[in-house]
Formats: sequence, C-alpha cells, structure tokens
Amino acid sequence: MSVYNLLRDGSVHVVYGSNRYNVKVTPELSFSQTFAEDAYEVKTLHDQTKMFLGTSVTKANPADFSFQVALTQEKDENIVKSLLTDYDTSTGEQLLKKFDLYFVSGESTFKIHDCVITNGDFIMERTKPLTLSVSGQGTKLERVGNASYVDSLSENLVSPSSTRTPVKALLDVEVGGSDVTNLVSTTLSVQNNIDWTPYETLHESLSVTNASNAMYPSTYSLKDRVVSGNIVQYTGNNNSTTAQSFNTNTSVAVKTIDQNSTFFNANLSGCMFTKRLNVAEVFTQTFDYRLVTSPANLGTIITY
Repeated sequence: MSVYNLLRDGSVHVVYGSNRYNVKVTPELSFSQTFAEDAYEVKTLHDQTKMFLGTSVTKANPADFSFQVALTQEKDENIVKSLLTDYDTSTGEQLLKKFDLYFVSGESTFKIHDCVITNGDFIMERTKPLTLSVSGQGTKLERVGNASYVDSLSENLVSPSSTRTPVKALLDVEVGGSDVTNLVSTTLSVQNNIDWTPYETLHESLSVTNASNAMYPSTYSLKDRVVSGNIVQYTGNNNSTTAQSFNTNTSVAVKTIDQNSTFFNANLSGCMFTKRLNVAEVFTQTFDYRLVTSPANLGTIITY
C-alpha cells in the first residue's frame, strides 16, 4: 500500500549550532528547489530538420522555503526571530546566522542545507494571534531519510514548553514619542537582501551527470537590510491637521501588550516616514516608515 506525504502530518525542525528545535508552525508552509536549464539550438546549416532545442542541466537554483509561527507567551519560537534579526558573530563579518532546516512528514524527512532567512513579517492584527511569517533560501534540498531520520540527529533536542499560549495583538504604537491615536493596524517587516556567489564553472559542469553531482550554491553576501512597515489610523478632528506630512529623523515604537506588560517591542530610533491620506467610507491616514540608522544588533531593538 502506498504511503503519501501529507502536509497536515508534517513538522519542522531547525538545527542551529549544537541544538535542534522542533518549531510549531501553521499550515502556511512551503519549500522547493529548481534546477537551471540551458537550452541551445541544434539546427545546423546542413541539418535543417532539428526544430527542437537541445538542453543542458548542470546547476541548481537556491532552495526556497517559507513558514509561519505564532509568537506564544512561552517564547519557544524565539530561535526563529533570532535567525531573522541577529548577525553570526563567529564569522567576524556581517553575515546572518546559517542553519539547517528539516521537514518531516509521515513518510520522509527532507533537509535544506545552510539556510538563511531573507524576509520576516510580524503580523499584528486586532483580535488575532501575533504571528511571524518568514521566508528564506538554502543551498540544497534533498530527501535524507524516512520519517524517523530526524530522531537520529546528534544535535541536542531543546525541550519545548508543556503549554502553548498564543498572544492576541493589543497594539501600542508611538511615533516621535507620542501615541498614535485612532489606531487601525500596523505592520513590521525585516528584509535581508542577499546575493549568492556565482558557483558555475566549466570544469565542474562537464562532470555533472545527475542531481547528486550537480553544482549547488555555497556562499552568499549580505547586500543590505531593510526594516520597514506602515501604521494606519482613522482620520478625525484630533489628527486631521497632520495629514500629508513627512519626517526624515524620528522614532517609531511598535509594541503589543499582554497581561498589562509589553510582550513584543520594536523600538526603532532614527526612522523616516511619509504620511498619506486614504479616502474611503471612513478616512484613514497611513505612516509608511523605514529605519534609516544602522544598529549594531537588530536583535536588541526588536524583542519579545
């Protein structure tokens, strides 16, 4: 009887350093990798019948992945936030932390080697759980074994909390030290823009016969980082005079409150924003903001 891989039976494991984390994700999960094809003409002057292009496949594109986690009171998902925001201090360079990612289904274990998170969105909507949606890339995707393979890994399995308590986003937002009144919603995104180092050589391409010895990406450089988002507020008699404005050097603080204390806190000093009016049945204003200073450690100003 055939056994299939079902998303609902899956689990995600993050291996960073000497530790393994069984990360609880939502059904918003995907991963894939494609191979790059080079097509070429085979028609010649002496043979005009060869209408179809020939092909050569010698290298793979970077593997892609994405998943979403709920940020809980127990903070078991802090490893995901750390991989998004923090530098790898062991390299002596401004590089992101690299990790291995395992996707375990009822039949197989798939692994993506040497992953980095390139984008993270903190989703803060009223009455809904606070979540972090991330996406990124790695060097190679492969099936490494059956469903029990992950249990044989040598890394230490970090014990998860016995409970999981999602946090609803009670928002508290400040711009320039003043509360944003009539608040509707807010977003916060972190983008890590990377370039994969060219990895295709003529010598290696000649020896490629299948996926096992194809050329895979190996190293990357971090071009720049972008921390940005927007803040939407209703337009009323207490804020209509500030419509259509901008500021090139101010602070933005995005917080969520849980049990009368700060749970999530993005304390961004040195931001720019432009403010625009949105005309609908109920008028609103939107701050589009971006961090323009360069903090030494992004993980210390975005905490939870």
